Amino acid sequence: MEEVKINKNLSEKALQDYEIVKRAVLGEEKAYSQLTKRYWDSIFHKMLNMVHNREDANDLTQEAFAKAFDKLTSYTPRFAFSTWLFKIAINNCIDHIRKKRLHLLSIDDKVEGEGSQDYSFSLKSNSLDPEQTFIRTQKVKQMRKVLRRLNHKYRLMIELRFFEDLSYEEISRELEIPLGTVKAQLFRAKELLSNMLEPAVRAGRI
Repeated sequence: MEEVKINKNLSEKALQDYEIVKRAVLGEEKAYSQLTKRYWDSIFHKMLNMVHNREDANDLTQEAFAKAFDKLTSYTPRFAFSTWLFKIAINNCIDHIRKKRLHLLSIDDKVEGEGSQDYSFSLKSNSLDPEQTFIRTQKVKQMRKVLRRLNHKYRLMIELRFFEDLSYEEISRELEIPLGTVKAQLFRAKELLSNMLEPAVRAGRI
């Protein structure tokens, strides 16, 4: 792994993780085991909260680590390893949930198999059409542009909560600060961001 600039605000635990990651990339099996031991329980409980099934949660936890380890060379310490790992796990779990829903009920199937009435029209697709996708992309770009104007502390809070999808408790553990501080800083960050976004909202750009 090439040496890269490390986020100076990473916690001591995150810096330790990065050292373990570098050893893992060099092929040290013990390093992989260390990373798994450090985060298995946290990932498992996150998956369990999302799917409410222990067997599925266990499978999804294994998949998350497998995917993370498969692309470990792409990890850079812009955020903590745990943040990166959780994002992989959450995205994989969301894909699992979507596929399971599609398997259980196809929008092309009739609700009454033997009847003549087709209720499939009432099921809305979760996917966006090209125009909606473009609009959403532009809004995200505009929001990220405004977000860069926040100081690092508040910007990090917004990114972890809304872009990395971490809970208050996970942010508290990640940054090693009290839960109350997380809530207070996020409230202030959202307040500042809202004030910054107001002109763009009035102009119809967001």
